[in-house]
Amino acid sequence: GCDSLRMYELFVGPPELDAEWDDRGIDGVSRFLKRFWNLVLDNKDKGTKETPESVKLRHKLVYDITSRLNSFSLNTVISGFMEYNNKMSEMAKKEGIDKETLETAVVLIAPFAPHLAEELWQELGHEESVFKNTWPEHDEDAMKDDEIEVPVQINGKTKAVISIPAEISKEDAIAEGKKAVADKISGNIIKEIYVPKKIINIVVK
Repeated sequence: GCDSLRMYELFVGPPELDAEWDDRGIDGVSRFLKRFWNLVLDNKDKGTKETPESVKLRHKLVYDITSRLNSFSLNTVISGFMEYNNKMSEMAKKEGIDKETLETAVVLIAPFAPHLAEELWQELGHEESVFKNTWPEHDEDAMKDDEIEVPVQINGKTKAVISIPAEISKEDAIAEGKKAVADKISGNIIKEIYVPKKIINIVVK
């Protein structure tokens, strides 16, 4: 109802610009809110424990929504909720969603869909209003990726892509890269390059 209308008005474009009204847009927002509603109700009583992935997702959600809100980019706030709802739905299919992540999402969406948020907050077992909460904060460390994928090149041409710890040392990164392309190295290695989190390049002659 009014939550769908409110979010559509924010989603349709930057508030300082003209926008073309389209009833189909309200339908789309309404479908999103129903998916969000079902996501919370389907997972609230499962007792799913948080995982490193769900913690990372939660803190990235807080960071992205807060950043977009602070820049008054309200249409991207709404699109952000849609993006993260899809990510949480995918996670729910694989391993479930822990209650704290669900609660954080409900608190964040409350200013934009207050009626839905109040109902979901009660469904999550709370008696006080969702608006009694403080705004969630993100943790930079919790958002960091534990592993990253980097291409391994020989003379500037990519021969493999490997997963390595994000904070790996230069020596270990190069060692992993050489191991991955060992059967493709012909000639003498004259230079080994690791650009952190970007690329490993083995120069041979």
